[in-house]
Amino acid sequence: MNLQNRITLLLVFISSIMFSADDWGKTGHRVTGEIANTYLTNKAKKQISKILKGQSLAIVSTFADDIKSDKKYRGYSPWHYVNFSFDKKYGEETPSEYGDLVKGIEKCVQMLKDETSSPEDKEFYLKMLIHFVGDLHQPLHVGRGEDKGGNDIQVRWFKDGTNLHRLWDSNMLDHYGMSYTELASNIDQLSKFQIEEIKKGTVLDWVHESQNLAKQVYASANVGEKLGYKYMYDYFPTVRKQLHKGGIRLAAILNEIFG
Repeated sequence: MNLQNRITLLLVFISSIMFSADDWGKTGHRVTGEIANTYLTNKAKKQISKILKGQSLAIVSTFADDIKSDKKYRGYSPWHYVNFSFDKKYGEETPSEYGDLVKGIEKCVQMLKDETSSPEDKEFYLKMLIHFVGDLHQPLHVGRGEDKGGNDIQVRWFKDGTNLHRLWDSNMLDHYGMSYTELASNIDQLSKFQIEEIKKGTVLDWVHESQNLAKQVYASANVGEKLGYKYMYDYFPTVRKQLHKGGIRLAAILNEIFG
């Protein structure tokens, strides 16, 4: 292989690292699923276990990412995020004709509540719902469309190149070095009042909450900036808080669907 071909392959490899995104990463989604399980009612647990054939919420939480490589599922890709102007409310602008995170969650809930849905559809849309509620709580999934939710904002994470989206998806979680079960079992202790406050509101309320947080994330770093321990200290508590909120709210939706 000549030098030019090697350079081309290297650039392709670097681009794949810098521009791909896994929506909270596998660890983050599994944390949200594991936390949600602790807030489910017994009735909901039984019905969910039947639909998922005994698989846990954590295990199936990455399904919506796992199917991205299959072209027959490409139509679901826009359901992982929602973009609208920061000075607007959702619905004040014409929504994407391809759907978005809000419409995706609504469709999943509709299919799970529909008594005529087949067992296969219930399993599919339950797996998708678990993932999308996780995505909703990664603030850059409610980021700006023009920079692909921070994917086009290149920064340095310690000595490696990355982008702002990936930093929040997985870099901080990977750096922390805990498994999803360790993270889920070491969540902050919340009072019943605090839990009820988190559960309040609608999906749209939670979208606007995430968008407000996205504004802070965009202001947290400049293009090309080298980030590390200080950034981790300042923002990883927010990552953990969002994962916890996502788990509580996912459980609230599932309890409402399944009783």
